[in-house]
Amino acid sequence: MAGDQSFDVVSDFDEQELRNALDQVRREVGTRFDFKGVTVDLSQAKDEIILVTDDEYRASAVKDLIESKAIRRSLSLKIFDWGKVEEAGGNKVRQRIGLRRGLSDEIAKKITKMIRDEFPKAKSQIQGDAVRVSSKSRDELQRVMTRLRELDLAVPLQFENYR
Repeated sequence: MAGDQSFDVVSDFDEQELRNALDQVRREVGTRFDFKGVTVDLSQAKDEIILVTDDEYRASAVKDLIESKAIRRSLSLKIFDWGKVEEAGGNKVRQRIGLRRGLSDEIAKKITKMIRDEFPKAKSQIQGDAVRVSSKSRDELQRVMTRLRELDLAVPLQFENYR
């Protein structure tokens, strides 16, 4: 593979930016009049966020806040997997918000099949939760990147290790 150029297709997000967005949401909830005296608890784990609040209306309002703050911090809304709002006891509701990270096997296979069908000079292989794309031509790799950006997938795509 001497002389081949390559890049990796991954799906990830900046965890610090997400933490900052959630901090902004917490501050704004503390100052807004419609949240006066209302419990809003946002806790972030490795692969999910748990929202506990008083009712479904408040959960919906916090969802809008999270989405607006995420957009301002250049986070894709595709990273959020909004769960159902469920009863949490004590007149509270809980909503689990999954965080999508990595390419699933199904999406990785879809990407490699598209590259194999449309770009015969480019080679692709699945490496864990990423896809490595290689070719002798940098122009071919640029065309692959452009085509991948046009795909409407359930996860955001980033391109790393372009060499």
